[in-house]
Amino acid sequence: MTDIQADRHAAILAQDAARGRRHAGLFAVIGAVCVTALAITGFFDMERFVEGMPALAQLFGEMIPPDFSRWRTWMRPLLDTLAMSIAGTVLAVVFSLPLALLAAPNTSPNHVVLQATRTLLAFFRSVPEIILGIIFVAAVGFGALPGVLALALHSIGMVAKFYAEAIEHVDPRPLEAARAAGATGAQVVTHAVLPQVLPQLADITIYRWEYHFRASAVLGIVGAGGIGFELIAALRLIKYDQVSGILLTILACVVMVDWLGARLRKALK
Repeated sequence: MTDIQADRHAAILAQDAARGRRHAGLFAVIGAVCVTALAITGFFDMERFVEGMPALAQLFGEMIPPDFSRWRTWMRPLLDTLAMSIAGTVLAVVFSLPLALLAAPNTSPNHVVLQATRTLLAFFRSVPEIILGIIFVAAVGFGALPGVLALALHSIGMVAKFYAEAIEHVDPRPLEAARAAGATGAQVVTHAVLPQVLPQLADITIYRWEYHFRASAVLGIVGAGGIGFELIAALRLIKYDQVSGILLTILACVVMVDWLGARLRKALK
């Protein structure tokens, strides 16, 4: 090994060592922040855990065995929950795709539009679905409609962000070739952008639909329809055996939705 090669090898080792120290320092800071957060929330207060065990054991005792005697009355709310998840996903996708094109640097018309769109998406993400559900229940009344609107509005912020990130990382060469050939902005999107990202967009959409089914069950608690309404009714009546029956039914539906989502992702590859 020549002196030049030895110096280069030593420089590489020094860079690797410096990078390792930086990573170790970063991991230490992250670990300290995590431990501090756990301490602030009382996670290390073992006395509270010990005191809560009898009440938790009593609650589980009242939930077993699960009561499925009212399973026929749960079928329509479950169907409403499924419909809410699908409708919310459809609305989210319809509005997310154009917003994602405005929020991606390589397809946005200018920097002002880019930042304005990203700020709007951040606002949508910052409001939880349950708060949106309460607002829409007050606005349009009880039922599945406020749940659909809450899911769609919140998910626009999430789905459009993921879409924009996928669009941002496409291969730039097809875009440059299309623009050089005189293609319009719409033609660049349809011929150079979407063909590259459609599989990723499909994955994001299906994952979001799976999430929407679980979120729909929660939105029912605030009067947005679905199986969550039955769940909160059983909780208010202190019928914990029916609560466990409803939870197990929701679990079975979630497993089926996850399975169907996996099959759809496989079929779209």
